[in-house]
Amino acid sequence: MPAKTETRLDATPETIHWGIFDATLPPVVEIGSGDEITIRTVSGTEAVLPPAGFHVPPELHAIHAAGPPALPGHILTGPVAITGAQPGQVLQVDILDVALRQDWGYNVSRPLAGTLPLETGELTHTNIPLDTEAGTARLPWGRDLTLAPFFGVMGVAPPPAWGRISTIEPRAHGGNLDCKELIAGTTLYLPVHAEGALFSVGDGHGAQGDGEVNVTAIETALEGRFRLTLRDDLPARIRAETPTHWITLATHADLDTAAEAATRDMIALVEERLGIGWAEAYMLCSLAGDLRVTQTVNREKGVHMMMPKSQL
Repeated sequence: MPAKTETRLDATPETIHWGIFDATLPPVVEIGSGDEITIRTVSGTEAVLPPAGFHVPPELHAIHAAGPPALPGHILTGPVAITGAQPGQVLQVDILDVALRQDWGYNVSRPLAGTLPLETGELTHTNIPLDTEAGTARLPWGRDLTLAPFFGVMGVAPPPAWGRISTIEPRAHGGNLDCKELIAGTTLYLPVHAEGALFSVGDGHGAQGDGEVNVTAIETALEGRFRLTLRDDLPARIRAETPTHWITLATHADLDTAAEAATRDMIALVEERLGIGWAEAYMLCSLAGDLRVTQTVNREKGVHMMMPKSQL
């Protein structure tokens, strides 16, 4: 078989969209199904830049100079069109590698946001040094935190009827899922809603806890290598898999409703793979499934359920 093509996409004022998803955004590059692409991302406004002595990707300055975002939100690199992608298909996103691009990240909390919006009295901004060789972050109180980089935002274009939407809320197109399980070596499945699929990525995280409770993780610039493959044999649901687990992901403004949806989809996945009935699949979810809060801070909250592959 011929080798698949690999493309590289840098973050520039011409190859990013800031704050929005929109099915009418023109693709900045097109690749074939099964091809690999390396995508560079940047993160943050001018207000979060570190003091002198840290490496700031020059394209971040150029993006700032090009003007403010259309809506508050994330700087995303893309969209990437996949030749032949049509609504009803599923885009398989194999996350082959994730690497740091700079030696710093930042964390911000602010009043009226986060899991405790009325208890956050003032805006706090902390720059966090990153040791790219050791894979650690030096926290302000002197402890080191092991890094586990991943992209908070991976998404396709939303349904065209939605028009322009914010990058902040995760929805049926994926987007700001903030699932810390989606590190290198894992796979995300996204339903396609628009011609070309139009995949975009950003919101690099050096490390994050489940919940992302104060609104932000260690926000930083990342480079990812992806294999993007169209699938016609999968249900049109957001799912993921790691080497050891299947994951169902759900979002809703109500956390209970998101938990119900993640559980309901895992029941369906178990039924599909084991050929057992609903009640038995529900029982397995209770015995072996781990229901986790993905994030509680993006207006649309997230819940994911993890099921060991050894049970399937």
